[in-house]
Amino acid sequence: MEQLHAPWRIEYILAPKNPPGEDSVFKKIGDATDDEANLVIVRARHCYALLNNYPYNGGHLMVVPYRQVPSLEDLTDEEMLEVMQVGRRCMGALRKAMRPDGFNVGFNLGRVAGAGIVEHLHMHIVPRWLGDTNFMPVLAGTAVLPQALHEVAAQLRHALAAGIDR
Repeated sequence: MEQLHAPWRIEYILAPKNPPGEDSVFKKIGDATDDEANLVIVRARHCYALLNNYPYNGGHLMVVPYRQVPSLEDLTDEEMLEVMQVGRRCMGALRKAMRPDGFNVGFNLGRVAGAGIVEHLHMHIVPRWLGDTNFMPVLAGTAVLPQALHEVAAQLRHALAAGIDR
């Protein structure tokens, strides 16, 4: 297997993690107002979506409830519905802006399942293209991203604001 290097990920790997009981980075971003700096692409009543700052693939984004909970069972019905609805909108925007051939969508709940931020669940949406690598190397390795994150965020914000996400 050919190795690709993604040196920007070391910042996340080595960064200090929040001690239990503190607000997660997602809670802090949810409460913040600088959406551009935080790569937030859309906000709704119960959740928001942002680009992953340490993506596995171009356009990799996450849908995050404002309320910090670790498990799907902890979400209200309204929060769960809105996470899925915002996820659907984001997939539509990704289809328009980046034309992927498919998606990997899911939650990593618990450290053993691969959650990096265990205390605050979030749904990953990873666009996929024919000819890119399969799912396991994407999650275990790195990818070459052909476009800057702030450019992708701007494209997706435009698609979502213009209602071309369906």
